[in-house]
Amino acid sequence: MCFFRKRAFELNRHEHQQEESLWRGRVSALYIAKAAGAPMTSLSEALLVEGRGIEGDRYYSQCGTHSGDDDDEPSYQITLIEHETIEAIRREKNLELGAETPRRNIVTQGIAPNHLVHRTFRIGAVTLYGVALRDPCIHLAEVTNHRLMVSLIHRGGLGARILTGGIIRAGDVIEEVYA
Repeated sequence: MCFFRKRAFELNRHEHQQEESLWRGRVSALYIAKAAGAPMTSLSEALLVEGRGIEGDRYYSQCGTHSGDDDDEPSYQITLIEHETIEAIRREKNLELGAETPRRNIVTQGIAPNHLVHRTFRIGAVTLYGVALRDPCIHLAEVTNHRLMVSLIHRGGLGARILTGGIIRAGDVIEEVYA
């Protein structure tokens, strides 16, 4: 193979690898809350049930703030936010906040959940569908603070539906599913 063709092949392969890495990340942390406003509890693993949510969570038992289809927002069973957003808010606003403070179920690292809207993705063996961005609601301000709520506008994470259930763990790979 001539030098130029070989170089073009290597560049194309490198670009493809970079594209794949944009859509791969890991689960940094898992959380549930038994009811709306209840404290978030950290988990090392969680059972995601198709069409319901994380076993033991407020969305699973239909007692979360946005559990029903009665509000103007699309329904979802699970929420995700990226670790990098939480770190950025800590720096920008000089806020002391833990990974559980934004009240999302899954904290990701290395992947932006906002890019998974209307896409199918997998966490371990579980398949999910990104429904909508989760801008902060007034309820979040009531249980945390206004500065955090303002900081999460346009970067509050993703609401998703569970298409196939199973167990996920901290450290599991998150990747988009291509048809």
